[in-house]
Amino acid sequence: MSEKKVHNTAIVSIGAELADDVEVGPFTVIGPKVKIGPKVKIANSCLIDGNTIIGAGCKIYSGAVIGSIPQDLKYKGEDTKLIIGENNVIREYTTINIGTIENGVTKVGSNNLLMAYSHIAHDCVVGDDCVLANCATLAGHVKIEDKAVIGGLVAIHQFTRVGKLSIIGGCSKVVQDIPPFSTCDGHPARVYGLNLVGLKRAQASPQAISDLKSAFRYLFFSGLNKLNAVEKIQSSLSRSPELAYLMDFMLVSSRGVARAIPTEEL
Repeated sequence: MSEKKVHNTAIVSIGAELADDVEVGPFTVIGPKVKIGPKVKIANSCLIDGNTIIGAGCKIYSGAVIGSIPQDLKYKGEDTKLIIGENNVIREYTTINIGTIENGVTKVGSNNLLMAYSHIAHDCVVGDDCVLANCATLAGHVKIEDKAVIGGLVAIHQFTRVGKLSIIGGCSKVVQDIPPFSTCDGHPARVYGLNLVGLKRAQASPQAISDLKSAFRYLFFSGLNKLNAVEKIQSSLSRSPELAYLMDFMLVSSRGVARAIPTEEL
């Protein structure tokens, strides 16, 4: 059985649960309710606190603050949670808050890259295989779906949903939902077209990509309102899983979906 490698200047509180092969660097502080899975490596000068669970294989770099209390005036010390999945890379000075109000929870999936100074606020949900570039900032209750890419210095408004396999350009201001499979950018963020690179990397079928191209034309570049565009899509295109997912996303959006930048071609 491997032994923990905890630097003698680190502070691991009584009650914290660390797997046998966890590594903890100098001057890191781990709170009493923290649970850390196997093969996790924590660098120097980190703070890991709160009712926080960290899955196996995560790498946490210098200065990260994980499980700190939410930046929310409604929070009154409730015992809320942060759950982080496996094999995440959490770079320098990233901050991730626990949930707010009773039974609140912040969730981060697996295999994500959270670059330096990124911030995940209370009650956010981040899926799997996402990238948050440097200084990407999620306000409370934001949902980031699988394989989304958030550019550097992007700010996302609370309660916003970012669809899977979408990509948001750096320095964008996101105040409405970002549709899945899209490329978006701007102040506020607008839809520029389809994320063809992401779809091909995800091995979407040629038919699915063709259907999504047609759907994006109806939804964002035809001048039709959303309901008329959805009706046109449902009556004229095949029902691939990707297209069905896009339609469901469009119909359940609570904040409204980002509008498009007019272009001649998708």
